[in-house]
Amino acid sequence: MNVQTLRITGMTCDHCAKSIEEALAGMAGVVEAQVSYDEGSARIKTEAGVDSAKLIDTVQGKGFDAEVLDRKGSTVAKGVSDRPHISVVDTPTPSLKPRRSSRGALEVAIIGSGGAAFACAIRAAEEGAKVTLIERGTLGGTCVNVGCVPSKIMIRAAHLAHLQSAHPFDGIKKQAAVIDRSALLRQQQGRVEELRHAKYESILESNPEITLVRGFAHFGKAGDLMVKQPDGKDKRLHADQVLIATGAWPSIPKTPGLRDTPYWTSTKALVAEQLPEHLIVYGGSVVAVELGQAFLRLGSKVTLIARSTLLSKTDPAIGEGLKAALAAEGMRILTHTAVKQVSFGRKWFRKRFRVDTGGEALLGDRLLVATGRIPITPQMGLEWVGVRTDQRGAIVVDDHMRTSAEHIYAAGDCTTQPQFVYVAAAAGTRAAINMMGGEAALDLSAVPEVVFTDPQVATVGLTVAQANELGFKVESRTLSLDNVPRALANFDTRGFIKLVSERESGRLLGAQVLAGEGGEIIQTAALAVRHRLTIKDLADQLFPYLTMVEGLKLCAQTFTKDVKQLSCCAG
Repeated sequence: MNVQTLRITGMTCDHCAKSIEEALAGMAGVVEAQVSYDEGSARIKTEAGVDSAKLIDTVQGKGFDAEVLDRKGSTVAKGVSDRPHISVVDTPTPSLKPRRSSRGALEVAIIGSGGAAFACAIRAAEEGAKVTLIERGTLGGTCVNVGCVPSKIMIRAAHLAHLQSAHPFDGIKKQAAVIDRSALLRQQQGRVEELRHAKYESILESNPEITLVRGFAHFGKAGDLMVKQPDGKDKRLHADQVLIATGAWPSIPKTPGLRDTPYWTSTKALVAEQLPEHLIVYGGSVVAVELGQAFLRLGSKVTLIARSTLLSKTDPAIGEGLKAALAAEGMRILTHTAVKQVSFGRKWFRKRFRVDTGGEALLGDRLLVATGRIPITPQMGLEWVGVRTDQRGAIVVDDHMRTSAEHIYAAGDCTTQPQFVYVAAAAGTRAAINMMGGEAALDLSAVPEVVFTDPQVATVGLTVAQANELGFKVESRTLSLDNVPRALANFDTRGFIKLVSERESGRLLGAQVLAGEGGEIIQTAALAVRHRLTIKDLADQLFPYLTMVEGLKLCAQTFTKDVKQLSCCAG
């Protein structure tokens, strides 16, 4: 009996893994096949004499690429269709010339089917283009299927469960929530399917100018746009303009032992049928803190391990404030801690993860790896058409979504733009306008960001450190929420509002918010940054009382006065 391990590239969902697994399992001489989308790998038990090249051929026949790994994870054999790693090149595209079909309609090919892809498809079709969407996995991309939608449903359910036992009001009996995980999951996935149909599938059904093609899109050596279909055959597509919108997938660190364990990424965590007794979370960014708190509130013990601080890319006070809030709920948080080794095996009559940090060994039922996301651009043949990528594999684009290759655009999480679905959708729309001969730029000077923890983290513009680095002379003020009347009325004064301004002009440069409804506050600050409002403009503005967003006005007033000395709603 032999065991062979393949690294598989090109999978976008668990369905991809299942289709590969069924194909491998059906091969002569294969005893067992296990394919993991999260790990990007296949583990195959075979009888003696089964050639690894045949395994690779089977995977490639399903539209994916594969290579054989040795026990150390090094490549020992590649498929014959394996292409070089994507590199930064400046050669022009040889075949995608601007041309129209005989009917006169511009032909647009879009690789992907998420927010950026559909926004582009809809706008291009409205402008008279004939659009082909190319998708190899589940229609709709990350957000609706395995990202924003299911995570926010889970987070909301966990919030309500938490309030049953931890609300701040006298006279309302506190009691532990009774969790039916199966019912929660059915409701969650039902809404996911409902929105996928309403926002994606039904658009295809009602728009004859948009055609869906199934398969893996890539560029050939001659620069042709090819689609490897489910039967393994390549089909050449004609396109006057191309949008690459393939999204991103979880980045898995090369921690010793990790890839040999059944760890979770967010994709699997969101559809877990059982709540773990002890969940270990590896990561300190958005996904880690959001899902870590959700599982904590649904009843799991949670230990979070962060290589740096929580949300290390934002103002340090945000990370410290959030850490205090999560710790107060019972989460154990280890910052500035690296995972040295991971294993999975039987311990005390059941299988557990063992996570070694060098200082201690943690035991847990499940391990959630949430260490960031990387663009899905490998094996696309971008080098054959001169599309430049950065060191992460992200496609370099300008503010018109143009790549380094003429007539090829890119948008969304596979690019150097911020990884938010609303940025992706805006980019997709503007890409379509530009494809059709228009002139539309994407302004990223005021991008609001929200982390859906409790309290929420919401930011826009520059932090003090970022402003100083850019040469601004700045002034900032921080208002704790015990100075905001609505927070007092809510009996929840965790957090703060911080404003950063240019000292001489008073122009608002940025805002950082840690508050229970921070996501509902930040858009006002984003508009203020976008339209170059000053601190005085905010301080003089009328804000409704009692609202959390009134905290922006109060914080602005602290630049010139002590708000503790003001009466309620003082103007």
